[in-house]
Amino acid sequence: MTAPLAVACAVTFVWLGMVLAISFLEAPLKFRAPEVTLRIGLGVGRLVFGALNTVEAVFAATLVVCVIIAPAAAWIMTSALVAVTILGVQLVLVRPRLARRTNRILAGAPAQRSGGHHVYVALETGKCMMLIISGILLLST
Repeated sequence: MTAPLAVACAVTFVWLGMVLAISFLEAPLKFRAPEVTLRIGLGVGRLVFGALNTVEAVFAATLVVCVIIAPAAAWIMTSALVAVTILGVQLVLVRPRLARRTNRILAGAPAQRSGGHHVYVALETGKCMMLIISGILLLST
């Protein structure tokens, strides 16, 4: 395995671990903690997901650069680029809508069910699957 592919592999699995830990563990559990109100949970979530998305953007850029300069096999490039594309969709299309909803709730509007969260979770699931596939393919090189 070349150095760029080793970096790509490491970034892929660290990225996957962060998404699993935050999106599928921390986010739902924080709302079950005693004394955590919806406002506090949303405020914490805004900070945590903002930080996660910043790190994800750095990981995505690193992954793309590594698979391009390596160069990686077509399957690796495809699965990595699909994961990066899913992140882009989340950041450009879904997160802004969720942020507007959070702003309204934090400003005092009543909380209503949001289909945007279901879309975000579906995209997170797809991104995780693509990161798993990318990581396995990178390990097999």
